[in-house]
Amino acid sequence: MKPSPAAVQPRQLGNYICSSCTHRLRRHRRSYATISSSGKPSIYDVVCVGGGPAGLSLLAALRSSPATANLKVALVESQDLSKTRDLSLPPNRFSNRCSSLTPSSVRFLDGIGAWKHVKRERVQGYTEMQVWDGVSGARIEFDWNAEQAAGGEGRPIAFMNENPNLTSGLLKRIDALGGVEIMDGERVENIGFGEESEEVDLSMWPVVELSGGKRLAARLLVGADGANSPVRAFAGIESRGWDYERHGVVATLEMKGSGWGGEEFKTAYQRFLPTGPVAMLPLPGNYSTLVWSTTPALAAHLKTLSPMDFIAMVNAAFRLSPVDLAYMHTQASGQADEFSWRAQHTEFDMQRVPQQVVGVQEGSVASFPLKLRHADTYIGERVALVGDAAHTIHPLAGQGLNQGQGDVESLIKTINYAVTHGQDIGVQMSLEQYNAERYAANNMLLGVCDKLHKLYAIESGPLVGLRSIGLRAVNSLGPLKRFMVSQASDGVKIL
Repeated sequence: MKPSPAAVQPRQLGNYICSSCTHRLRRHRRSYATISSSGKPSIYDVVCVGGGPAGLSLLAALRSSPATANLKVALVESQDLSKTRDLSLPPNRFSNRCSSLTPSSVRFLDGIGAWKHVKRERVQGYTEMQVWDGVSGARIEFDWNAEQAAGGEGRPIAFMNENPNLTSGLLKRIDALGGVEIMDGERVENIGFGEESEEVDLSMWPVVELSGGKRLAARLLVGADGANSPVRAFAGIESRGWDYERHGVVATLEMKGSGWGGEEFKTAYQRFLPTGPVAMLPLPGNYSTLVWSTTPALAAHLKTLSPMDFIAMVNAAFRLSPVDLAYMHTQASGQADEFSWRAQHTEFDMQRVPQQVVGVQEGSVASFPLKLRHADTYIGERVALVGDAAHTIHPLAGQGLNQGQGDVESLIKTINYAVTHGQDIGVQMSLEQYNAERYAANNMLLGVCDKLHKLYAIESGPLVGLRSIGLRAVNSLGPLKRFMVSQASDGVKIL
């Protein structure tokens, strides 16, 4: 007697995953309603939910690789991508959503043919970093120009770039390659499992139902859909962590004169204050981007200030003592006059702080909550997570976007291997290499950034002296500094 398809399915599934995994998958299946049988779903090899840098990089890489160029792929994105694709801003206006791209991320983007579509006139490399303790003044300096003069390799430590500039370049690369079905302006209404029919058994395949009525069955469903990932929720993967009770204040700033640095060599600055680090990172021309991590109350206060008072607070954050800065935070207004007076009575090295800020771009001051999150795993049966869907990091190291690019590069290698070896790209066994490669590396970086945040939040006591001694010791050891910068520029951020 011929067994029924239902009886055969568990044994077939057992060829790919263990019995405990089968049990977990069935439990999740019961947790989500099976999608309505009205209308057959379109079948894809890869469906990516999320059209940010990670999701777009994944699709561009799939289409540019000979091994995966023939896969049937689709993108689902809730936002209208037409405005991003046609990004057009004047040279004196910049988005406040900027990221520091490491050379390794740029090499990956160049390898998939996307970097040439990024507007290079809006990208700024920097070759020097100044990082110091706001309480003790202990400092560490990284300078690739000095390394070049000493016979080392002269290259940027990183490249500042607007996120919309990157996504625009990626979309142009995808358009040039073709073969990606883009469904933007479409919300994910539900993700469930498909059904078994005479033609095909989709009972173990994710099926995505969109607001426009389309249904997409995915051999591999990739979640690049942010920290509140519906794909991760569908897979039943927990994400653990905590809120920092801090907000990141961002803004686009105009700097004084031409002293902000030449077009070729520029400097990034970061000062660790008790309330959180404040960083000023160079953009083309006399412009920079600000990322100031502080308490929610102080972030809210900063956003209420007039442009002149906000500028004064930013200048004070890199020059005045934490006590003076705390006093200025208590003022409802008048910070410009207060800073002018206090700066005259404060000693600081003009060569080791950024040029004074003289303007702030209208509408660029904003804030967002800071948190740490890490998924229990990056993979499930026919599911993979990349970028913020898998992990969310404190911005003090500027590595969030780079982590996502590293995820995509690893996942692409894993998919390529599966395709070239005749494996099913969606089964958990085929995805294990991606999870093994990226989980440990990301977990280490998340831990380092978390501990740095906690260490520099201490205002007094023996730890302040110890961290200052350590910072000065590292600054005096040239070979160690060279190693640290080389690791940071290759995507393993140290500070």
